[in-house]
Amino acid sequence: MEIFYAYEVDGSLCRLDAEESGHCVRVLRRRAGDEVSVIDGLGTLYRCRLIDDNPRAAVAQVLERVPLWGAHPYRLTIACCPTKNNDRYEWMVEKVTEIGVDRIVPVIGERSERKVYKTDRALRIALSATKQSLKARIPDVAEPLSVRDFVAGCADSAALKLIAYCFEDETHPRRSIAEVLTEDHCHLERSREISPRASLGRDDKGGTLEITVLIGPEGDFSPEEARLAIEAGFIPVHLGASRLRTETAAVTAATAVYLLCS
Repeated sequence: MEIFYAYEVDGSLCRLDAEESGHCVRVLRRRAGDEVSVIDGLGTLYRCRLIDDNPRAAVAQVLERVPLWGAHPYRLTIACCPTKNNDRYEWMVEKVTEIGVDRIVPVIGERSERKVYKTDRALRIALSATKQSLKARIPDVAEPLSVRDFVAGCADSAALKLIAYCFEDETHPRRSIAEVLTEDHCHLERSREISPRASLGRDDKGGTLEITVLIGPEGDFSPEEARLAIEAGFIPVHLGASRLRTETAAVTAATAVYLLCS
């Protein structure tokens, strides 16, 4: 199944940009009258008929709308420090998008080796991975900010907030991410039976499980960053016995959420 991205959906028409049009018309040789599948990047799939096969500005007429196509039953934010090798971070963006993520936040820690990160290429990778994995919503890729600023911005969030770090802290022992996710998910399901407005791990508009996972740089979070996160409501977790690279830890966390909360 080939998926195209429409930069503009205007009433009953989907308009493709030059790159998507070229792929549709020149590469795949779609012609006016052919049926095509188009996403708007916001969560809706449009089953369409191509009415203008201009290879620079193709236009398709909407035949059917499919909201929440390829969606998952939670909202996941992965806040991960950029890696020294940029290719590894881009690999992470691709894989967490394929698995299922709603927001990717590059955060800069005290021990980060990469202090600057440009998001343009990550956005293109996220779009490609969204289409490849049959989803209609492209994850947001935020502009970089410091770990401290990100943590401060999460202080009032009702999301289930997790921080994965490597060092041991007797005051705040780490728990398995699987254990924390399973307990919270079960608690949420029980709360739904008791009250339709139960707030644990939910967004402020309904019953979606909201999860944020914070992943540190190659040199790990500093103890002060971890302390600030815990004070802001983050739960310390580990991802198993293996020592994982930063990008692998982010993918493992996204996989745990996907398998335990879907």
